[in-house]
Amino acid sequence: MELALSICLGIGLSAACGFRVFVPLLGMSIAAFAGHLDLSEGFDWIGTWPAFACFLTATILEVVAYYIPWVDNLLDSVATPVAVVAGTVVTAAVVTDMSPLMKWSLALIAGGGTAGIIQSASVALRGTSSLATGGLTNWGVASAELLASITTTILSVVVPILTAIGVAVLIVMMLTFVRRQLRRPNTTSNVTVPLESSRSV
Repeated sequence: MELALSICLGIGLSAACGFRVFVPLLGMSIAAFAGHLDLSEGFDWIGTWPAFACFLTATILEVVAYYIPWVDNLLDSVATPVAVVAGTVVTAAVVTDMSPLMKWSLALIAGGGTAGIIQSASVALRGTSSLATGGLTNWGVASAELLASITTTILSVVVPILTAIGVAVLIVMMLTFVRRQLRRPNTTSNVTVPLESSRSV
């Protein structure tokens, strides 16, 4: 049961990394200080004051940067691989009682994969917002992502199993949406032939 809880915790935190990379790391540091989070061997540094200071600074910079028009799109170009790495690390940091090979394999597939899917969907949403409104509504996207990251981080520590189930449902919804978007016909490519031109003289 403890192993299952740690895996669910890792999946939830990695999903939060997909919305904001450093928010879940800051949350993990705070939870470790408060005694609400047990870190696996080799990751005790997350619960230290230097790590807390680094995560806090990085979180503030990341949050502010996503409210600057077009800078947010620039960050998206590097955020996806960084989110995958962060999702892998946070999952490995909380999964216990597992061999290193199994732990890192699970962390890469479940943690990195979850963070990558969430981040890719966020990038697509922000890109659509930028093209449709010239970036005017990107602040709304940034606010929603920040709220989702904070909420997911807290819920992952408090109710990890329910959070993991919610993340799974969210991923299915995102993949379904992307699949429908790809299957939509391109109406702009259809050419309408006037009736008069089709008549033969």
